[in-house]
Amino acid sequence: MKIVKKNIFLWLLIFSNVMLSQNKGIQISLWENGAPGFENLRNEPEQAQDWWVRNIHNPSITAYLPEKPNGMAVLICPGGGHENLVFNSEGKDAATYLNSIGITAFVLKYRLARTKDSPYKLETHVKQDAERAIRLIRNKATEFKIDANRIGAMGFSAGGEVVALIAYNSNNVLKNTSDAIDKLNSQPNFQILIYPGPLFIPKEIKADAPPAFLLAANDDSCCSAPIVELLNGYRKANVTVEMHLYAKGGHAFNMGKRAKSNSLTTWPQRLTDWFEDNNYFLK
Repeated sequence: MKIVKKNIFLWLLIFSNVMLSQNKGIQISLWENGAPGFENLRNEPEQAQDWWVRNIHNPSITAYLPEKPNGMAVLICPGGGHENLVFNSEGKDAATYLNSIGITAFVLKYRLARTKDSPYKLETHVKQDAERAIRLIRNKATEFKIDANRIGAMGFSAGGEVVALIAYNSNNVLKNTSDAIDKLNSQPNFQILIYPGPLFIPKEIKADAPPAFLLAANDDSCCSAPIVELLNGYRKANVTVEMHLYAKGGHAFNMGKRAKSNSLTTWPQRLTDWFEDNNYFLK
């Protein structure tokens, strides 16, 4: 009897540790020795308080694992104006929802180019972080039970600009490198842009652009126009796109928890519908 109770206790301990790990996520550095050219900064601690994370010098992805993975994966890029990362409400909350529908989620901590005295540039170092993140996820596809051809990128606000840096560049396979990870394709198979910022939207959408799910509130003076611009470009290029433009809601309603309108509180269901209607859930 004592042996049975001991085994039950050990099983509960293991189970609780697994659940705790899933809840907190598994953080993986993008580069083992730190970001290229900035290896000396990799051990500098991050700063975090309430809704923000700052002082990111060792970029990483945090993996959140679903109970029943369906083979899909999404890299989540939180916003924050390139000065902060809204890690919880535009990162972890999004991962929790994606996990609930079987999708393995990775939240990107990218370097911040607009903090005071930042040594980083958007089109160089932030782009490098996003590219490396997609490549690293593809590299670990078997480990995380992921289909390497069903990896998407999701961006909120400034995070939408980070997604744009990798979504519209089809020439994104590095050849002159000895790093096996960097030889992988860094373009996502689909993209999800939630009130994305206006930077890095191409003047012309090419036929190889990843299918897009676009969503914003019309009264968002910053970030409603970009999805309309993208919609027109996608339609002209005859590439799959779906857009939801809500009448009210402003900016930064996140996964709907901060929204005051019924339509926005349930917007994630529209994303699930899009996945289903476009057969992304099929293995």
